[in-house]
Amino acid sequence: MRDIQVTNFDLKRLRELVHVGISFREKDRQYLEQLQEELERAHIVEPAEVSRDVVTMNSRVRVKDVDTGEERAFTLVFPSDAKLEQNKISVLAPIGTAVLGYRVGDIVEWQVPAGVKKLRIEEILYQPEAEGRYDQ
Repeated sequence: MRDIQVTNFDLKRLRELVHVGISFREKDRQYLEQLQEELERAHIVEPAEVSRDVVTMNSRVRVKDVDTGEERAFTLVFPSDAKLEQNKISVLAPIGTAVLGYRVGDIVEWQVPAGVKKLRIEEILYQPEAEGRYDQ
């Protein structure tokens, strides 16, 4: 298990999401609990100090399926902003929780019905913190 970075700004909003979600959203409980586990082991940093190669909330990331070589890009967002047709994936989706806090070059794994899926983070196309946007 790799060390992950999460900004204290994202941490505050994600903990609130987890707290409210576990109380009221039974269908997402499993994903909320997985996100909570990731947050508990994260290295917390100030937004201005997060590495530019780390996936933060509202980052646009390009990933590659290790097994198939297929690439895709998406933006990691809060559930209310998720729009699959715009490639905006919720942090509560298994792939969203899997990439949060990881770096370019890392391989992330998560369980899918057909087995374990492995993606390599190829590139951060946009990271709010790298652009001086600490309020996204």
